[in-house]
Amino acid sequence: MAQPLMPKATAVWMVDNTTLTFEQIAEFCGLHALEVQAIADGDVASGMQGADPVTVGFLSQEELDRCQANSRAKLKMSKATLPQPKVRGKGARYTPVSKRQDRPDAISWLLKHHPEMIDAQIARLIGTTKPTIKTIRERSHWNISKIKPQSPVGLGLCSETELEKMVTLARRKAERVRLAQEKENKKRAAAGEALLPVDPAPAPIPEPQPAPMAKAPEAPEVIPTAESVFGEAAPAPKEEEPAPDAASVFKTPSSPEGESNDA
Repeated sequence: MAQPLMPKATAVWMVDNTTLTFEQIAEFCGLHALEVQAIADGDVASGMQGADPVTVGFLSQEELDRCQANSRAKLKMSKATLPQPKVRGKGARYTPVSKRQDRPDAISWLLKHHPEMIDAQIARLIGTTKPTIKTIRERSHWNISKIKPQSPVGLGLCSETELEKMVTLARRKAERVRLAQEKENKKRAAAGEALLPVDPAPAPIPEPQPAPMAKAPEAPEVIPTAESVFGEAAPAPKEEEPAPDAASVFKTPSSPEGESNDA
C-alpha cells in the first residue's frame, strides 16, 4: 500500500485535527498503533509540525469524512494527478568522463581473456556499446594500433566481484548452449542428419608464472695482490744491514809498519 511522503508528520496532523482511531492512522501512515499512541501522548515527534494530507493531495476530504464516521473503514490514498517520473530501464551503466578513454583497453582484455562473454554482457559490465565492441573484435577500431589490453578492475571500470559474477554467468550460459548443441547432435545422429558444430567448453586461462631467474656463473677465486688492493706494486723488501759492533765503532786507525806507537 502506498504511504504519504512524510508519515510521522501526517500522523501528527491526523492526531490533532481528526477523530480517526490510532489503528486507522497507523495503517494509512505505515506506522505501528503504539507509535501513533506515543505521538498522541507527546512522547514521540514532540514539536514536529503536522503535514495536511488533504492539502498535499494524498487524501480527499470525502474519504477523510467517510473514515471518521466509520471507525472500521480504511483510508484510501488518492490517485496522483501529477506526472510520475519514468522508471529508467536497464541499460549500459554510467562511466565517468575521465575513464571513458580506458574502455577500449578493457574491452580488448575481456575479449582476450574471457571469450565466453557475449557483447551484451561486456557492454553491461563496463558501460560501453555493442558497435564499439564489434569494431575492437574485428580490429577495425579507429585507434586499434594504440589499444593495449588492460583489466577493467585495474582501470576502475568495475569491481572484482562484478567481474567474477559476470564471468560466472557467461560460463554457465556457454555451458547450457554447448549441452543443447550436444543434445541436438544426438538427435541428428539418430536420424542420420548432418551434425552441428559444437563449441568447446571454455577453459580457465592460466595465470602467467614468472620465469625462473638464471644463476650467474661462479667467478674463479682470485687471490688478492698488492696491485689489486693498493693500486700499485708492492715495494721491494730492503736488505737488512748488519748491526754495528763495538770493535768497528771504537777501532783506531792502524799505524804503518815499522813505526812505533811510542812517543
